[in-house]
Amino acid sequence: MPKTTVQKIQQVAIAALNDAETLVAEWLPDGARQGSEWVARNTARDDQGKGSFGVSLASGKWNDFADPDAHGGDLVSLLSYLRSCRQVDAAMMIDQRLGLGIFHRNGEAQTSPPIAVTPTKSQLRQQAEAQRLAAQQKAAQLAKQLWLNGQPACPGHTYLVSKGISPYRLRQTPKGQLMVPLYADGELVNVQLIDAQGNKRFLKGGQVLGAYSPLGRVMPGKTLYVCEGWATGATIHAHTREPVACAMHAGNLEPVARGLCERYGHLEMVIAGDDDRATPGNPGRTAANAAALAVGALVLFPAWPKEAPHILTDFNDLACWYRQQGGHHE
Repeated sequence: MPKTTVQKIQQVAIAALNDAETLVAEWLPDGARQGSEWVARNTARDDQGKGSFGVSLASGKWNDFADPDAHGGDLVSLLSYLRSCRQVDAAMMIDQRLGLGIFHRNGEAQTSPPIAVTPTKSQLRQQAEAQRLAAQQKAAQLAKQLWLNGQPACPGHTYLVSKGISPYRLRQTPKGQLMVPLYADGELVNVQLIDAQGNKRFLKGGQVLGAYSPLGRVMPGKTLYVCEGWATGATIHAHTREPVACAMHAGNLEPVARGLCERYGHLEMVIAGDDDRATPGNPGRTAANAAALAVGALVLFPAWPKEAPHILTDFNDLACWYRQQGGHHE
């Protein structure tokens, strides 16, 4: 008996779980795995709540803690949400990506897909990994080119002035975008581009997981701070004069902390976490505590005065708020 469209969608959703991490990493490339979940920004909206979007790699269930209407029970509904398309279209995209043979291009069932041309799961994983590495290499080459052709960042750049921070060694493009360099194993692998309005993006396909932007030099006797965003790192560096590694988002704190410990050996490390007080589950605090526990580091969060707005989340927010009040803090 021919399967209905709903049954075929359900079949694709179940089959997709075998390659959940591969698929979700392609759809949400700036995310990272935390246990059995993939944690990322919600690319379907202007998501400033770092780590507020989570996908279960075991069940396919997904949820945006900052948007009560954004949730679903499987990977088909996730892709449908991210691409703003019908679930049947999302199912057909997954079917084609994994070579499942559940749909033809015209939506009809494929009764006997040719086994010889259907890639195995192992082959699909190898192809996805090869594509990921190729994209990272291409992005790294572009990052090096952009960095070489860039000019030292202007201290009067609107974003820097709004954050109350110095440019340090940042560069900027001819269009005025700030370039925050990301390094992995001592090599420039990516840049984060920031425009005057504070909109941020990484180079397409570029490495983020395990990469970081350094401020200052790691040296014996120095305390190394690991934080999320670059503005937060610049604030910490200005106030402590200690080296800082900016992991760029909550899900990258632990990979960066582990990598730095492996590279430099025993370090006096402090995880300077964001405090996402207005976000259910407080992903910033949760990720910072997990990273500190994983590497045996100390953990530090902003100390909020009672009158500080609840929407403030990080050390730069706190410094900016004090500056606006005309006050000083240590």
